Amino acid sequence: MTQFATASIESLAIGRSFVLPDLEHFLKENDRFIRMHDAMQLELDSGEAFLFDYGVVVFWGVTENTKQSLLTKIQTFVLDSKIVPDFEQYTFDSHTDTIKMHADKISFANQDSMERLAVSHALAQSVKLAEFERLAQEVIQAHAHIPVSLAKTGKVAMSRKAIAKSRGVLFGARGDILLNYSLLDTPEFFWDYPELEPLYTIVSRYLDVVARINVLNKKLESIHELLDMLANEQNHKHSSTLEWIIIILIALEILLFLH
Repeated sequence: MTQFATASIESLAIGRSFVLPDLEHFLKENDRFIRMHDAMQLELDSGEAFLFDYGVVVFWGVTENTKQSLLTKIQTFVLDSKIVPDFEQYTFDSHTDTIKMHADKISFANQDSMERLAVSHALAQSVKLAEFERLAQEVIQAHAHIPVSLAKTGKVAMSRKAIAKSRGVLFGARGDILLNYSLLDTPEFFWDYPELEPLYTIVSRYLDVVARINVLNKKLESIHELLDMLANEQNHKHSSTLEWIIIILIALEILLFLH
């Protein structure tokens, strides 16, 4: 069993997800590996790591060299890997009677790896949620000119092709988040280990996961509204084009009739 005193925790969202079961096969061949529902525990030369199927790694008491070594090894098993991962860092120790979290520090009463896994679920969800928050905000900011343009001119100063591309970006971002939204629910791990769920809840509440999910929902609603705006504008442009085609055809028919 890995032993800890006081050290750091690093949670990294390094990609969309891991390629399974290729990663599992690799880890079984090269590392001390245990599968626990949607997480994989690895005992490393220094500390340990928990790899979550949705592309997050949580390191406990791991040196920078050991961390980079593992990340390099698993890079080929990451879907849509990031050049710059979403990242969160905390510290922990095991000198208290009960588990608590304060000022980004987690304190434990013992050296139970299952407790660390329970906490890691909350940490992994938090950094994955940060990824969704960043994606939603970037998409909203990139299209902030649309409602401004509508308010000023009553229309969107974009071609039909540009509108179609923007709708594709918005729909893709919204779909990507909604497709993975279940990751923010209470993990199935706690169905088998309900006695560990209070630890998960303590950390989840400290990280404001529920409140942040509510804010993310508002951002998704904003994206949906932008999609509706663009769809209406695209339909309007299409209808206008058809009207002009009909007018031109009628004019041509009249000219041909007069001649």
